[in-house]
Amino acid sequence: MIKIALSTTVAQRGRSGVASYLFGLLDGFRAIDAPVKIALLGLEDDHGLFTRWMDRCEWVPVAERHRPAVRNIWWHQTALRRTLRRIDADLLHIPSYRRIVWKPPVPQIVTIHDCAAFNVKGKYDAARMFYGQQVARRLARGADAITCVSHATAADVERHFGISQDHQTVIWNGIDQGRFYPREETEIATFRTHRNLGDTPYFLYLARLEHPAKNHVRLIEAFEKFAANHPDRRDHLLFGGADWHGAEEIHRRIAASPQRDRIQALGFVTAEDLPLWYAGATAMTYPSLFEGFGLPPVEAMACDCPVISSTRGSLGEVVGEAARIIEPEDSDDIAQALSELIVPEVRRGWRQRGRERAALFDWREAARQLTELYLQTAGARDRSHV
Repeated sequence: MIKIALSTTVAQRGRSGVASYLFGLLDGFRAIDAPVKIALLGLEDDHGLFTRWMDRCEWVPVAERHRPAVRNIWWHQTALRRTLRRIDADLLHIPSYRRIVWKPPVPQIVTIHDCAAFNVKGKYDAARMFYGQQVARRLARGADAITCVSHATAADVERHFGISQDHQTVIWNGIDQGRFYPREETEIATFRTHRNLGDTPYFLYLARLEHPAKNHVRLIEAFEKFAANHPDRRDHLLFGGADWHGAEEIHRRIAASPQRDRIQALGFVTAEDLPLWYAGATAMTYPSLFEGFGLPPVEAMACDCPVISSTRGSLGEVVGEAARIIEPEDSDDIAQALSELIVPEVRRGWRQRGRERAALFDWREAARQLTELYLQTAGARDRSHV
């Protein structure tokens, strides 16, 4: 058994894609009884996020003063080295390329989820764009192993980082198959009652409220066209996700919409409620302009929810032929897809394809592949010092 130091300090209080990745992997490690001991390096206030894995993991607290991005990066480049020696770690796993450590004292595996800083103009502020495009790219070249969550991301890493795909390992993300599954109509009806939804049909978009990358504004425009084409219907458009960069533009657009009474930002959606939001939706819309993976479409498919999706970034690879594909910059095409999915027979076809596709994504398999990479990487460093 080897000891893995797993940095969790970019979990953003459990509300980030990296947090979902961490939680999924920890579930996977437990399910397969992986031969690894995990030391979770986490900010003090985040301890509660990880309590359910403490029977298998060691908690290594990081002072809260290191939560801000710059201080967090500094901690990784300085104090983390002492921590790795103190806990006698065999390997370091950094689950975000923005925290790669320069020449750590143990082998380092880095997970790269996307190259958004290179692909989406204005994705972050100037400082973060510079760090992602210049600093992190150079640090990545010194990693002992790189794992990417999709082949699309691996191709981007080769193009933007100059690291051959031969030196990367693609490990798809998974979903919790025990949590995301088709629900009974009675359970959905009860959920709707508790959320004051009644029998109102709704389209769901589950993503951080981020402009322009997540494309909410164009989806609003498409929904307005859909509503105009179906004046007899009262469908709603619901956005599930916390505010992020550019969210104020999305809120302004909602307020200015002639359909503003039928468009709602739900805020962050809890893990407990998420499967039922999917299960009760007419369709899950995912018109994102770029993704490194894209878990929500797969989660929705597993919950028997039809999916409308773009193919940007990794999305084409992830949804395959199991989603109604749209051109995300064409609001007419999105509106047409919304119109198609209100037809029950059409929804049934997409549901069947979606369930079959979702079965391919399992955190247990991701954990198996990552465990193999842990053992290979730790062993390679050991052999190099013989």
